[in-house]
Amino acid sequence: MALKDVKGIGPRALILLSKMGITSVEDLVTHYPFRYDVLVRGNLQEAQDEDHIIIDGKVESAPILMRFKAGLNKMNFRLVTSSGIVGVSIFNRAFLKRQLLVGTGVTVIGKYDKKKNVITASEIKMEPLSSKAKIEPVYHLTNGLTQKQMSTFINMSLLMYGKEIPDYIPQELMEKYQFVNKRTALNIVHNPPSEEKLKAAMIRLKYEELFAFMFKINYLKKRNKQKNSGLKREIPRDKINAFIEKLPFSLTADQKASLDEILNDLESEERMNRLLQGDVGSGKTILSFLAMYANHLSGYQSALMAPTEILATQHFHNMRTFFKDTNIQIELLTGSLSKRAKQEIYKGLKDGSIDIVIGTHALIQEEVEYANLGLVITDEQHRFGVNQRANLENKGRKPDTLYMSATPIPRTYALTIYGDMDISTIKTRPAGRKKIQTIIKKNSEIKDVLALMLEELKKGHQIYVIAPLIEESENSDLTTVCQLKDQMHLAFGTHFQIDIIHGKMRSEAKELIMQEFLQKKIQILISTTVIEVGVDVPNATMMIIFDANRFGLSTLHQLRGRVGRSDLSSTCILISDSDTKRLSIMESCEDGFLISEEDFKLRGHGDLFGTKQSGDMTFKIANLKQDYKILLQAKKDSQAYLTDKKNEDDLLKKELIGSIQNG
Repeated sequence: MALKDVKGIGPRALILLSKMGITSVEDLVTHYPFRYDVLVRGNLQEAQDEDHIIIDGKVESAPILMRFKAGLNKMNFRLVTSSGIVGVSIFNRAFLKRQLLVGTGVTVIGKYDKKKNVITASEIKMEPLSSKAKIEPVYHLTNGLTQKQMSTFINMSLLMYGKEIPDYIPQELMEKYQFVNKRTALNIVHNPPSEEKLKAAMIRLKYEELFAFMFKINYLKKRNKQKNSGLKREIPRDKINAFIEKLPFSLTADQKASLDEILNDLESEERMNRLLQGDVGSGKTILSFLAMYANHLSGYQSALMAPTEILATQHFHNMRTFFKDTNIQIELLTGSLSKRAKQEIYKGLKDGSIDIVIGTHALIQEEVEYANLGLVITDEQHRFGVNQRANLENKGRKPDTLYMSATPIPRTYALTIYGDMDISTIKTRPAGRKKIQTIIKKNSEIKDVLALMLEELKKGHQIYVIAPLIEESENSDLTTVCQLKDQMHLAFGTHFQIDIIHGKMRSEAKELIMQEFLQKKIQILISTTVIEVGVDVPNATMMIIFDANRFGLSTLHQLRGRVGRSDLSSTCILISDSDTKRLSIMESCEDGFLISEEDFKLRGHGDLFGTKQSGDMTFKIANLKQDYKILLQAKKDSQAYLTDKKNEDDLLKKELIGSIQNG
């Protein structure tokens, strides 16, 4: 089932698909639409302002093409329709100019500006649509790929290899819920015949994804229980307390309680399996350092795995600073190190001369061996797959495990996913951290926002700007960021350094820009991606989020947490013309746990034709908030399937267990 064997996918397409993380046929057919457009006929006389309309007509004027910097272009022409003449604008479709001859019949899909009588088109089709409503999938793309190409590649893959796509639902459950087979469900999701059939197919695919996930979780819990005898330690608490006394700050009550729970776990004969969750900036990292210190005093090695090099590097430098007066040997292991440097660290871990290693997924490479690994800590644990976490735990004989997360989640939701895991929670903020002032502004008030930005910049402070998530354009990441960069340059470019991060950049380039921002070489950082969770830029005091209504409340709270990382006063400005009632929760509340509960209530069921929110584990179609009821059923069914003796020789069961053991 190699991608290169799919008819129509050539060398260039293979490169573009791999940039999106699509390297197999299974990756491709499970590259699900992030949105569906329900296309129905529009009428200019009846259309309201900002309506998403579909209208056909004939090109009345030759298209005028305007080119801007950074690969951005715009094309304008007039269209004669049965209900009047309308202007049409479309971005980054210069290749259509030669086809849009005067008199050519086209179908235009886009947003209608009634006052200007202009449609900003997301798509122009050269063939007429049927008179019936049509449900059209919209995919995330990369520069160089079109919606039509992506759809063609997916459908050709299903045609050639659909029967070979693995199905992870046991036959008895397929019959119980009257699910269609995997190939049929995939066909429906990529080519929806009706809303009813699409909904049923999505439920079936979501159930499968959650069933396989909960099976893995339940299997690992069962395995941990069978091997739960841990490393018994005697921890010199007096040394821990003496070290805490020398810290330049005092621990909060929640930090003290959580630390006590962690130390008790380390002293217990049972293996620690604990989740430490705390709001942004609540001080989880220092507890992880103290846990590793206690583990070191007991004679064992520790490993802390972070999702990105920049976060791992930050932890490494901070820990070295805290423990500079001790003889603890701390090293950093990441993918970008030279081969020679890696070999030195491998040697030190194997012979035990390295006490603590901090790094990325490089910690779980096959070459890495530990002398006596006693504690494994995973930071931002939701960013790692079940298998990656298990691989690190398997590097030691019986290491204790501590997971950390700055993504507050409702308790019921936590208990479902983390079942038998003990949970420690930090809610109070460390002393000295000021409340982040949150303000909602409309687009018409942008001058006020720029004035507030200038005030901060004059103080020598730095600013994050988050670009809106506009999906209509196929290279929306780049377009939106570049437009914002141009606007910011007009306002501040002569006096301040401005740079961008977007989803199409290589991780090394992103890391470099984040380092320059950290070193104050950049004053304004514009991004379409969520700024790395946990990265501390103490001098960043302002966060501007455009089109804030497009984000979930929990995501906004995470973004807001990138500022206020010092004793400086900080501000978060949410720019939106709609949904301000929901956003007002952000003005009055700074408690991430309360916000996550509100988010859960507001977006619990979701909208079939709305934008799919990202950020929940690594699911391709399921969403833990929206699909909570499906999750509960999948948990129950997977548990029953795992423990039922009659399934011991089931091939599917062996395949699922094999996928966990093989990573």
